[in-house]
Amino acid sequence: MPRRLPLQRYKEGVLGGDRTILARAITLIESHLPSDGELAARLLDDLLPHTGQSLRVGITGVPGAGKSTFIDTLGMHLIRDRGENVAVLSVDPSSPISGGSILGDKTRMERLSAEERAFIRPSPSQGHLGGVARRTRETILLCEAAGYRNILVETVGVGQSETAARSMTDFFLLLMLAGAGDELQGMKRGIIEMLDGMAINKADGDNKAKAERARIEYSSALHLFPASPDGWTPQVLTCSALSGEGIPEIWEMVLAHRDLLAGNGFLAQRRRSQALQWMDELTMLGIEELFRRHPAVAGRLPIVREEVRRGRMSAFAASRELLGLFHFGTEHTKL
Repeated sequence: MPRRLPLQRYKEGVLGGDRTILARAITLIESHLPSDGELAARLLDDLLPHTGQSLRVGITGVPGAGKSTFIDTLGMHLIRDRGENVAVLSVDPSSPISGGSILGDKTRMERLSAEERAFIRPSPSQGHLGGVARRTRETILLCEAAGYRNILVETVGVGQSETAARSMTDFFLLLMLAGAGDELQGMKRGIIEMLDGMAINKADGDNKAKAERARIEYSSALHLFPASPDGWTPQVLTCSALSGEGIPEIWEMVLAHRDLLAGNGFLAQRRRSQALQWMDELTMLGIEELFRRHPAVAGRLPIVREEVRRGRMSAFAASRELLGLFHFGTEHTKL
């Protein structure tokens, strides 16, 4: 494991756009060591004035929709056609058994990974609820401080991943395949209500007409949902990640959304709300960590769990006992 750097070295490296230092800073904030957590908090506070200038886009999609190819092509459009830079925060699903993860995004985004103006960071979700790495929000701040003006967050697409991605991005894009109707009805209503835009991928060759029909059907379905208070109407476009057709139009949709929300104040309002939500979530995660590390709780927890599993104790009684141990212990510590 690389030796930890001084705070000033991290700060200078990130602000200077040093990708090696940026990667090490991300590793620092992902660390579970208490000493690393203290240094990471100081680093983030120092860098906070240099953040907030990027366009944050969350991307999710149905299995087989071609997310990685889409992101690879979109990233190349931003770099080659628009002369910009891009950071891709792509979270691989960790194994629930071993905790390991594939971390193969750099090989799945071949063109983008070779670009100097692209930064790709695959991070294991480590079982974190939401399908995004526990520190993805902090990683976004580090990338912004390093000068990346476009940040794409790819989710693993399981469980609550869409909700988590929506809570940290400005624009939420769902990548779909032609087929319409049945697929849309099978999706959770909450996911549809979170969308800012939808792209029907693989609209090429014989599939082009089918993709256009799907676009019309999805558009009609989305109009059945209540209007968003921010004044934006979600759009449905078609594209081909392989040929690049439709990719510029999708980015223009993202920019139009940003301009509208920046103009009416909803973008700043959304980001303030997201920051407070993340503070609350981190606080709860911290409390849970303190609870589990408490000596009295840690010693009793395995026994109580087994009692509940065998039906000898109710979950209600077990939780009250554990919370009582934690409360007594903390009160005793204060005395």
